[in-house]
Amino acid sequence: MDGTLVDTEPYWMRAEGELVSSFGGVWTHDDAMLLVGAGLWDSALILQRHGVALDADVIVQRLTDRVQEQLREQGVPWRPGARELLREVVDAGIPTALVTMSVERMARQIAECIDFPAFAHIVSGDAVSEPKPHPEAYLTAARLLGVAPDHCVAIEDSPPGLAAALAAGTISIAVPHQIELPESTMYTRWSTLEHRTVGDLQDLYTARFDASERPGPA
Repeated sequence: MDGTLVDTEPYWMRAEGELVSSFGGVWTHDDAMLLVGAGLWDSALILQRHGVALDADVIVQRLTDRVQEQLREQGVPWRPGARELLREVVDAGIPTALVTMSVERMARQIAECIDFPAFAHIVSGDAVSEPKPHPEAYLTAARLLGVAPDHCVAIEDSPPGLAAALAAGTISIAVPHQIELPESTMYTRWSTLEHRTVGDLQDLYTARFDASERPGPA
């Protein structure tokens, strides 16, 4: 969600900086980049090491409250092409799940801002025991959708998210935003979702299963 569907990373970075500074600490851009794509409770541990003297659950609550406040004040900043591709996928009858390390209440706030029923399921950071890069969230989403993970297409923007999607066995697409993601034979790299279509997703799906069905050397 954050960084792939919506550009909320600056909201998170502002919330983190405000929280650290309220305890007399310093929070740099490099510090904030370490948390991109990480689970919120893992992020809370890092913030504690920067002087935030609060329980991890309280840190997660305060960060989420502040980001949700910014969403209400400034609106939902969509990533280029994300909403349009999502609409085309839904119109094609392809089931979708939102897999995010944000907590459910924030994920639902984003989903409710979409003017069509975008997701059959939401798998949030507070609904799993292991955050990304562990594959639990993607495996859970595939189970809820009733589809084998290797028949799912996952779109990610961060190293932890991409690692989770790959570990789950999905057809993975990297769309870099805050952090550069290199070209790799393990996944497909798109510079943007703008002008991408269901046909592009179908091509990746077909390519995987065509390749798996080709006979090996005699």
